[in-house]
Amino acid sequence: MGDAIFQQRSGYLGVGIVGRCGLLTPNQLAGLGDLARSLECRYCKMTTRQTLIFIIPENRLEELKAGVAALGLKVGVFGEIVRNVKACAGNQDLCQRALSDVFELGGKLQDHFMNRPTPCDFKIALAGCHRGCTDPLCADYGIIATSNDNYDVYIGGRGGSRKPVHATRIATSITGAGVSALLEHILKRYGVLGEPRERLCNTIKRVSLEAFLPPEGFLDPYRPSEENDFLNFAKW
Repeated sequence: MGDAIFQQRSGYLGVGIVGRCGLLTPNQLAGLGDLARSLECRYCKMTTRQTLIFIIPENRLEELKAGVAALGLKVGVFGEIVRNVKACAGNQDLCQRALSDVFELGGKLQDHFMNRPTPCDFKIALAGCHRGCTDPLCADYGIIATSNDNYDVYIGGRGGSRKPVHATRIATSITGAGVSALLEHILKRYGVLGEPRERLCNTIKRVSLEAFLPPEGFLDPYRPSEENDFLNFAKW
């Protein structure tokens, strides 16, 4: 658990840099270019997790940290923690297919949950439509927008492995606030039930999916208003 700083076999350091779900402003992009040149950066590599890796001489690390912070960015995190959130270009400015503003939701989730300790690395992915460009079914916690501020949630996925696992849907038609509340519940259960370095999919396989499901009625306050109106009428 710690910063995404890796010693390379070449003797250089690889340092992960994180923006808000992969978005960079023009000023940040220009500033990163200036920073890379000043640090004698050997390569700049974009990753599948929407981070940027700088390959730099080891003695320039502190300069990089200061430069990244000055641009409003962060050095990434790695290890047994909640990783940076991977979100698609899901808002009206960035994607014509976006059904909801998952970019804004992803930023809020990253600000609140990133770097929280977990039994094993925990990855979150959001998609603004069913196309799933961010592979939400291959994440520990996957979110897919179905309409404006309306999401389905999946847990227990794992990609990038010799044994990939598809996530299982555990909630439908909940708001962004519900996505956050459910994530809080899942992380607490994972902290209690997960063994050290046990990925969530393996914990689910060992203790059952039901051990992670929220209590009855937990998600009711997070249903779209028209659905709550119908439920209240049905109860009456």
